[in-house]
Amino acid sequence: MTTLRLILGDQLNCQHSWYKQVRDDVIYVMMEVRQETDYVLHHAQKIIAIFAAMRDFAARLHAGGHKVHYFAIDDADNVQSVSGNLNQLISHYQARALQWQAPDEWRLDQQLQEYAASLTIATEMADTEHFYSARNEAATFFGQRSNWVMEHFYRHMRLRHRVMVSETGAPAGGRWNFDQDNRESWPGMPWEPNDARPRHDHSALWATIEASGARSFGQPQADNFRWPLNREEALVQLEAFIQHALPHFGRFQDAMSYKEWRLFHSLLSFAMNVKMLSPHTVIARVEQAWRDGLAPIAAAEGYIRQILGWREYVRGVYWHRMPGYVELNVFGHNTPLPWWFWNGETRMRCLSSAIGQSLEHAHSHHINRLMVIGNFALLAGVSPKELHQWYLGIYIDAFEWVELPNTLGMSQYADGGLLATKPYISSAAYIDRMSDYCKGCHYDKKQRVGERACPYNALYWDFLDRNRGRLENNHRMAMMYKQLQRISEEDLAAIRERAAHLRSNLNAA
Repeated sequence: MTTLRLILGDQLNCQHSWYKQVRDDVIYVMMEVRQETDYVLHHAQKIIAIFAAMRDFAARLHAGGHKVHYFAIDDADNVQSVSGNLNQLISHYQARALQWQAPDEWRLDQQLQEYAASLTIATEMADTEHFYSARNEAATFFGQRSNWVMEHFYRHMRLRHRVMVSETGAPAGGRWNFDQDNRESWPGMPWEPNDARPRHDHSALWATIEASGARSFGQPQADNFRWPLNREEALVQLEAFIQHALPHFGRFQDAMSYKEWRLFHSLLSFAMNVKMLSPHTVIARVEQAWRDGLAPIAAAEGYIRQILGWREYVRGVYWHRMPGYVELNVFGHNTPLPWWFWNGETRMRCLSSAIGQSLEHAHSHHINRLMVIGNFALLAGVSPKELHQWYLGIYIDAFEWVELPNTLGMSQYADGGLLATKPYISSAAYIDRMSDYCKGCHYDKKQRVGERACPYNALYWDFLDRNRGRLENNHRMAMMYKQLQRISEEDLAAIRERAAHLRSNLNAA
């Protein structure tokens, strides 16, 4: 009796219990398919990284004595869909059972559930053995409350998993959250650490991907590829982060610079999101570094909050709100993405830098994503669904379970506050305070109106003005609306005119 076990491209967990025992009756199935390259337009590095890591994983399974059937993107018998290839294998091997690990994207979960229901053989879904929480844990925790607050869930997770708490359950350092200590701009020192990621030549793989007809965008950098292939390489990257970047991560985690794109960020999100690296491993190592005096508590807590708090929380939001979440658009925004989202060629230096980094590296850290790119998109009225598809495609760590709530909820407030307690918007002042982007920009960060006025300024005040009815009573926005009230009606009319012109001519910005 042959059992097929499907492994998806983001399920590269070599420590999964599936692999503890070598079984002659089990065949592991992995596949590179156009179904997955084509559902949105992806960055070239994202396709290369996932395929290369899958091939490495399959080779290691085979070397460990496991049976593996691998569909390469250019195999003649690859029909380019998950269910189509499974149909072939069930017939070829006369399989009596199909097993798979729980997908993290709703569309794949539905596809496999519906496919399994059509089969006459035994089917079973296993856990990925990766996350701290179950899909429905956040929903269970919040119960009937209409508004969820991540901080409450984060404290629950800290206590439940005994992370940075005392034996009595008190938070380390007497505080649950040290975010107030982690908001410094980067003055140019200390130096950005050396890039500890591996180097690979994936030129042959990239040629195969191109020949397959799979479309992509961004710079492939196939001959000098810097993303890890496996757990061992990811662990080396983790250790380099602990030693050289974590000590400074907290202070500068929100800082932005056109000079350095990594600063003190770990760049471990890709390794974690394809499951080659466990969040338990990362959190344990960061906590130990703090206990050993290698990093200040604010840095360790801030980093752990991103994983144990935010990462687990948004996954809970995703599974609670899907499938309808992707269609939410509370402001009714429908402006298409400006063309410079695909090449970074805008006169706004902050956006040119943040998008340019994204196109070059398939990565940009969370403040560039939220307070530069997302902030502009929200103020300008860009379609949240279009922006979601762009984020999902361009970032190497973007999988829908984590990207969609971050984009629709956190960045665009398109869910009306189901995830975030307020829209994350700002004028040029915040960007100038946290970055060096405004120096040398075509636009003047201090002006609100006029041809050379920074677009963020007019768009910001106009957004607040247009959405008074929805946002004015939000207690977290009280200061913003007090400032808006100080603007004269004459000045506000000029701001409205400037904002309307900008929104009608985004491609020229």
